[in-house]
This record gives sequence, structure tokens and C-alpha cells, in this order.
Amino acid sequence: MGQGFLQIGLTLLIVVVITPILGKYLARVFLGEKTLLDPLMKPIERSIYLLAGVRRTDDMKAGQYARAVLLSNLIMGIVVYFLLYFQRFLPWNPNGLSVPTWHIVLHTVVSFVTNTDQQHYSGETTLSYFSQVAALGFLMFTSAATGLAVGIAFIRGLTGRTLGNFYVDLTRGITRVLLPISVMGAIALILLGVPQTLAGTLVVKTLEGGTQYIARGPVASFEMIKMLGENGGGFFGANSAHPFENPNGASNLIEAIAMIAIPAALIYTYGIFANNIKQAWLLFWMVFIIFVVLVGVTAVGELQGNPLINTTLGLEQPNLEGKELRFGWAQTALWAVMTTATMCGAVNGMHDSLMPPGIFSTLFNLFLQMIWGGQGTGTAYLFVYLILTVFLTGLMVGRTPEFLGRKIEKREIVLASVVLLIHPITVLIPSAIALAYPISLSGITNPGFHGISQVVYEYASAGANNGSGLEGLKDNTLWWNLSTCFSILAGRYIPIIALLLLAESMSHKPPVPETPGTLKTDSLLFTSVTSIVILILGVLTFFPILALGPLAEGFKLTSGS
Repeated sequence: MGQGFLQIGLTLLIVVVITPILGKYLARVFLGEKTLLDPLMKPIERSIYLLAGVRRTDDMKAGQYARAVLLSNLIMGIVVYFLLYFQRFLPWNPNGLSVPTWHIVLHTVVSFVTNTDQQHYSGETTLSYFSQVAALGFLMFTSAATGLAVGIAFIRGLTGRTLGNFYVDLTRGITRVLLPISVMGAIALILLGVPQTLAGTLVVKTLEGGTQYIARGPVASFEMIKMLGENGGGFFGANSAHPFENPNGASNLIEAIAMIAIPAALIYTYGIFANNIKQAWLLFWMVFIIFVVLVGVTAVGELQGNPLINTTLGLEQPNLEGKELRFGWAQTALWAVMTTATMCGAVNGMHDSLMPPGIFSTLFNLFLQMIWGGQGTGTAYLFVYLILTVFLTGLMVGRTPEFLGRKIEKREIVLASVVLLIHPITVLIPSAIALAYPISLSGITNPGFHGISQVVYEYASAGANNGSGLEGLKDNTLWWNLSTCFSILAGRYIPIIALLLLAESMSHKPPVPETPGTLKTDSLLFTSVTSIVILILGVLTFFPILALGPLAEGFKLTSGS
């Protein structure tokens, strides 16, 4: 037990240490300051700008930035759709895989272009190496960089700057952040035993005289951007529980740190942009504490195990169902909370086998979307909650609410409300439709309270652009592929547009001189109030679902029925 909690503690300590280091680096990259990669990357970036007809000095308005995001994502999605559809005619297909059904191709493209990477297929039996690397691997870089660019644009607007240029931010996000770290990480994974090959499936004879087919491929490069970019889509169906994606404790640590590094560092990056490191650390510790509480709830639930099984066996043992023994209950619990907190979606154990406290924590992360949050956009969600807290506290004391010296008015509250309200729409409405037709649509394999969690989790994962799932669900059907596409698209692009409009609105407001009555947002009191507002809004919106799903299942298990 002690060793498990020690592993969790050491992982979190590393996160705390690297946050200011990476946060400073991200600030230098997106403030246009000098970095060590300038001699190598500047010529490459100039070539990209020249070919794309982009001028680095051209700042975009919110509408232009949003159109650039939508247009670039649409074009990339169309290109990748045809690459997947015609994969049997393209190279790097040593196993001769043919085309999947049109709706699984559509779902896959929509999922990967939005940084969701929800998979209703097994990669090793569905997609060629070319499809995995040149198509999906390409989208892993661009979708992650898109979210990072939007997050940086939002921070710029919030701190009174112009939003910047999407194409410049996208390029810098790839060349200065995602690509160099992915290369170093992939080399480390190769050294730890993750394969990187274009050879086909390995056929071996077993000791019993049978034949075994061992899938392999260019996994290491795919795996690293999957984790660093909060993508989460696995090269294999078992994702990071597969020994070729995550062979040992060292690879598990590298992948876990890669998963959380950028979302955590972006809070510090905001502090540099706002010239208020104190507030950045307060927000960091607020998120960190909520995160640690959820990890603790999940870890204790897995450590205590299933009471029905333990009572039957007459002994106390952790819940090891659905877990890789090389990681155990502790690393699986930490990873489950981390992957849903960061909107990564990668798994090193099966979430469908988690005890009710674990399902509660993972769903809670998917509902809030700001406990670290997705690549770039998660930081923006955090500040949306902050703006709402400023508004509510301003009403309490009878003052016009202000944030960073700028007034919060009707337009900002409307846009902030759109960001937060679109998620319940993308989750609750399709969930209600699916649950209304349990035989024809829902695909539930575990009837009862757990079945409700299976359905809601799938749409929460889609709407939050997370991608993980309670994989007992039969989700590779026309209904699930198309309905989750709706949740994925609405959950991705409507908030992005609203965030950019909100950022532009804040950037245009004239600074208001600070007075003795100005509410300070960089205080422990205000940060505590913000955490309460976040928890209340999350509970009020989604508590009925949590009560009908993991809470009810937990009471049922403890009652012995």
C-alpha cells in the first residue's frame, strides 16, 4: 500500500518541479522571444510561412482566428478521410488491410481532427502503418497545436494583447514544442523497449505448436505525440495497457509526465503573460488540490477492492480486474484520473473495471473540463470559471466586476455561459436518447447503474474531447459513430469560437484604474471562492447523472446486493 502511494507522490512531485520550467519556455515561444531552437527552427518556419502565404506580423481578429481554425481543420479532415478510405492502395500496408466502413472512417477523422481520438476500432487490425502515421499521426500534431494556439490566443486577449496569428501559433506550437519533445520522448521509449518498425505482423510458433500473430509497427513515435498532445488514441486497441505501447514502469512514468506537462505549465505561462506569478501559483495549487483529492478517492476505492468479491473470498485485496499487474492499482488509479483531467484519453487499464469511486472521479473530470483540462483549451476553461466567479462576487458586494483591470459585462458573461452550457447539451441530450432505446441504440453490456455510466461516459468523453471510454459498451455501430460525432464537433468548435470572441472582447476594454474597493483576484480568499463556484456549478449540472451512475452503484456494492 505504502509503495503505491509513494509512486503517486513522486510522480506529482515531478509535475510540480517541471511546471515553471516548461511554463517559462512556452511563454518565450509565444511571446516571440529567443529560444535555443531558433537557429534550427527559424529557417524551417520561414519556409512554411512563405509556402502558406503567411506574414508573421499579421494579427487576426476573433472572427479571422476562428475561421482559420475551422477552415484548416476542415481541409485536414477531408484529406485524412481520403487517406484512410484508400489505404489499401497506399504504401506501408504490409498486412493488406482494407477499408473500414464509411461511418467508422468518418468518426475516426472527426475524432482525431478535434484532438478527441475516441476510437471505436482496434488500430492493429483496422489501419495500415501509413494510415496510423501519415494520417492520424499528422492530425495528432495539428489538433494538439490547434488547441494550444487557441489557449495562447485566449491568454493574450485576457491580458490585453491582440490575439495573434493562428497559422504562426500553430507552426510554433509544432516546431518549438510538440515536435522536439516528441522526438526526445520517442527515442527514450525506443530505448525502453517500445518498437519502431515498418515490418509486418510477426508470426511465431508457440511451445504448444500453435501459431501466434504479434502485431507491431512504428509505435514509439506515435505513442509520444499521443501523450504529449493530449491525443490519447492508441496504436493498439489496448492502448497504453499494451506492452508495446507501455512496457514498464519507466515508460509509464515518461508517458504520464508527458500527458500532464503542457496543461500544468500553461497556468504558469499565463502568470508570465499577466505579469502575476502569484495568481498563477494560486490557481495551480487550486487545481492541484482538487486533482489530488480525486486521485485519493480513486486510489482508495481500488485499494479496498470489490466488497462482494472480498466477502466471498474471505480476504481483503485490491481491485485488480482490468489492470496490468506491472502497474498495479496505484499507477492505474493515478493514470485514470490524470487522463480524464488532462482530456488525454489514453488508458493503461480498463476504466470499465474501475470501482465506483474511480468512475465518479473520471466522470467528474470530464464534466468540469478544467482540472488541468485539454491542450490549451483547458486553461481557457479555468479562466472562464474565474470570470464567472468575479461576476458573482461583484454582484454580492454591489460593484461592477473587474478582472485584470477590465470590466466584466453582459457580453463576457453571455460568451462564458455559452462555453460552459454547450457541454451539458452535448452529453445529456444524446445520453437520454440512447438510454430511451436500451436494446437498439445504447449498446449497454452491464445493465443497471453501471450501464447508465457506460452511456453517459461515452458522450461526456466525446463532448469533452477526451476519447477514453468504459469499453464494455458496444460502440462500433452506426448510431454511436454518428451521434458521438455530433458531441465531438459541438464540444470542440462552439467553445473555441466563444472563447476567441470572449478574449477579443476583453482585449478591447480599456484598463480601469485600481481603487481600494477593487476585488483582488490574486488572493487566497478569491481562489478559494473560485474553487467553490467550480464545484457547485459542476455538481448542480451533473449531480443527477452521478447519483444514478457511480454513486448508486457504490451503494449497491456496499449493501452486498
